[in-house]
Amino acid sequence: MGATPVPSPSAVWGCATDDPYDEFVRQAKQVGTMSRGHHNRNFVLPLTERMARLVGREPGASVTVRIRRAEAVPVVVRTWQQESEILAAIKGVLPHVPECLAERPGSAVHSYVQGVPLSSICQNGKPVDHLLIRALAGLLAQMSQVRREALPRLPDCWPRNDKDSQGFLRILAGLVDRQVRQPNWTVFGGLFAALGIPDDAMTRLAERVPAMSRRPYSLLHTDLHRDNVIVSYGGDPPLICVDWELATYGDPLHDLATHLVRMQYPAFQWSEVTDAWAAAMEGTRPAAVHGLTKDLRHYIAFERAQSVYPDIMRAAKSLEDSCDQKSLDAASAAVLRALEAAAEPLGLRQLPREPEIERILFRWQAAQRERRVGARTVTGIGWEPDERVPEHPDFPRTAVIDALIAEGAAPADRVFKGTAHLNSVVKVPGIEFPVVVRRKVAALCRRERSRSFLSEHAVLRAIEVSGAAVRAPRVLALGLSEPRAARAKDPFAIHTYVGPPGSDRPPDHPVHGLLPHEADELVAQLCELTKVECSSLDPAAESLDFFGWLRQELVRLVLELPKESQQLARNLGLPDGYRLSEILGRYHVTPRASALLHGDLNPWNLVRREGRAGLTIIDWEMAVIGDPLYDLVRHMHLTPTRPEIRQRLFERWQRRLPDEYTKGWREDWPVYRRIEIIRSAYVDLDRLVTGASLDAPNVRRAVDSYGMTLAAATASLGLPAKWTANPYLARAFPPGDDGRPRAVRFSAGV
Repeated sequence: MGATPVPSPSAVWGCATDDPYDEFVRQAKQVGTMSRGHHNRNFVLPLTERMARLVGREPGASVTVRIRRAEAVPVVVRTWQQESEILAAIKGVLPHVPECLAERPGSAVHSYVQGVPLSSICQNGKPVDHLLIRALAGLLAQMSQVRREALPRLPDCWPRNDKDSQGFLRILAGLVDRQVRQPNWTVFGGLFAALGIPDDAMTRLAERVPAMSRRPYSLLHTDLHRDNVIVSYGGDPPLICVDWELATYGDPLHDLATHLVRMQYPAFQWSEVTDAWAAAMEGTRPAAVHGLTKDLRHYIAFERAQSVYPDIMRAAKSLEDSCDQKSLDAASAAVLRALEAAAEPLGLRQLPREPEIERILFRWQAAQRERRVGARTVTGIGWEPDERVPEHPDFPRTAVIDALIAEGAAPADRVFKGTAHLNSVVKVPGIEFPVVVRRKVAALCRRERSRSFLSEHAVLRAIEVSGAAVRAPRVLALGLSEPRAARAKDPFAIHTYVGPPGSDRPPDHPVHGLLPHEADELVAQLCELTKVECSSLDPAAESLDFFGWLRQELVRLVLELPKESQQLARNLGLPDGYRLSEILGRYHVTPRASALLHGDLNPWNLVRREGRAGLTIIDWEMAVIGDPLYDLVRHMHLTPTRPEIRQRLFERWQRRLPDEYTKGWREDWPVYRRIEIIRSAYVDLDRLVTGASLDAPNVRRAVDSYGMTLAAATASLGLPAKWTANPYLARAFPPGDDGRPRAVRFSAGV
C-alpha cells in the first residue's frame, strides 16, 4: 500500500462535463458491492483506467467508495470533519489502515483493505477468542504512538492540559449536547420529552463528572466494534481498523469504554478485555492505566448515556417505511433498552413501559408522516369517544383527530411529563385557543400511594356547570385513541391549556410561595368551591365522617407500603399501621359542612396567570369531598408559606365563608397539619427507598428535607426519634451539601 498523496481537486475532478471522479462514483452506485453503515454507504469495485491514472494506482485494483448518507440524522460527535486528514496523520504508525486516494464533499475513494469484518466470523454477543482480544488491545495501545503534532488541529474548546481526564469527559458531554441533541431537537425533542429525557440531560451529566486520575491523551478510534475490525487474509497484521471518521484525541480510557460497549462482549469477557488493554498499554504508555479501576465506570456510564440519542432516533426513523406491529415491537424494544442503559447515568427515574413507548412512537411517526406529505393522510389514528363527556360547543369532535395528530409533533417545550400525566400542548386548526392532550403515565417505578376517588373529568364538568368563579381547565373531550398498529387503546383527555398564551415559556408556578394577591385569589377560589354541587359526584359524601376517613386512608397507606419501606420506617422510629391507627385515634376535629376539595394544592398545581390576574388550579385527580379547612392546611404544608401569608390566608378564608364551614378551625388546623406531616414521613421515605417520582420537582424538594420531616413526624406522634447507626441506611437518603446524609444521624465512631 503506497503513500500516494491525495490528489488536488483540479487534478482529480477535471471538467464538469467529463469528470472521471463523478463517473466512477456513479459506476460504484450501479455495480459496486454495497455495505451500509450508520454514517456511510460503502461500495467496493475495481478502479477503471481513467480513475486509476488519477489516483496513481493499477487499473483493476479494488477500492472502496464511501458516500456520506445524506438522509442520516446527525447522531455522532465528530472532532474532525475530514477523515482523510486523520488517515494521513496515522499512516506512519498504523500503515495498514485505509488510505484516502481522492475525496469530494460527501464522498471519498479509499484503498481497499483485504480481509473480512470480524462481525462476519464472530457475531455480536458471542465470545471473542483470547488471541483476538490481545490483538485488539494491541491495536488500541498502538494508537497511543501517534503524535499530537501529526493530527489535525483540535477544536478551541479542548482542554489545554493533555492529561485532564475530568475536563475531557466534560467536553465530550458538551459535544454530545451541541452536535447531537441540539441539531435534532426540533424534530425529535417532543419524542425525547415524552419518553422522559429532559433537554439538559447531558449538561447535568457534565456537571456531575467527578475528579479523576490524570492520564496522558492519545489518538482514539472511539468506534471500534466488530464491523470496523477487519481480519486480514495474510495475518500480518492480523487485524486492521477501518472507519476512522469518529476518531478524537483524549483520555485513552474513553476508547476502552466505547470498545467494551460497542463490541458487545459477553459480560464474563469484560475483565479479560480490560486486563489485556492494561497489559498492552503498560508496554507503550504506562501512565494511561492510572486510575483504571476507579475511572473506567465513568466512561462506560457516559457511553451508555450518550447512546440514548442515536438509539432512539434510529428506532423512530426505522418506522418510516413500515409501522406495522412487528416494526413497532422492534423499535419499542430498542428504545426501552436505550432508556434502561441510560437511566442511571442520566438520572432517569421514571421510565415508560414498552406498551407506552409503542404508543409514543406510533403517535410521533403518524405526525411525522403528516408533516412529510404536507396534507391530511390516513395516519392510522382513530378514537372512540367517552360519552360521559358530551361534545363541547367550543371544541367539536371533528377537532379531536387533529389534536391527536398534533400531539405527536408537539415540540419539546410544549411537552410536560409529570408524575401522573404526559401533557402535550397543541394548536388545532380552526380552534382559537391551545389545548392540552393528557395521558396517564404508566412508569415501571410508579406506585400509587394516594388513591383517586373522583373522576377528574367529572370534577371539571361540575365546576364548569356550576358557574362558580373557579379558574380551572375545561374538559373538552374524553376517550380512547385507537392506533391501528398498536395493541391497546390508549385513554386520553383534552383540556384547555392554562399556561402562557402564545408563548414558548412553560407555565409559571409559585414554587417559593404565594404573593399577597395570589393568597387572596386562592382563598377566593376555595370559597367558590363550596358553591359546586357535589351530589352528582358522590351522593354519599355529605354523610361521610371526613376526618375519620382521612385517618383510615393514612393507615391504609402505611399498611400497603412495600416491606422494605415498612422495615426502614420501623428502624427510623415510625410506627407500623396498627400502632399508627391507635395513635391517630386520639385525634379529633369539629364536624363542619363538606365541599369540593382539590386535595393536592402543591405549587406545581397552581399556574400563575399573566400580570396580576391570579391563579389557575390544575390537576384535579386527587379531588375529594370533605372539610374545606383541610384543603387550606394541606396547601400550606406543601407550599413554602411565610407566617404573614399564612395569617392572611386564614383570616380571609374565615371572613368569606359561613360559620358552618369554619367553626372550630383555630383548634383544628394544627391537627390537620400533624396528619400531613405524618403522611409525608411515610410517603417520602417510600419514594427514597423505591426511587418513585424523584424527578418531579415537588417530590425532589420534599425528599431533600426528609430529616426535618422525620423529626417533625415523630414529635407529632409523641414518639422519640430513633436514629440508626447502620451506615448502609444512608443509601436511602439524598446527600447534603457536605456529601453526608441529611436524614440519618450516625452515632459516634460510625
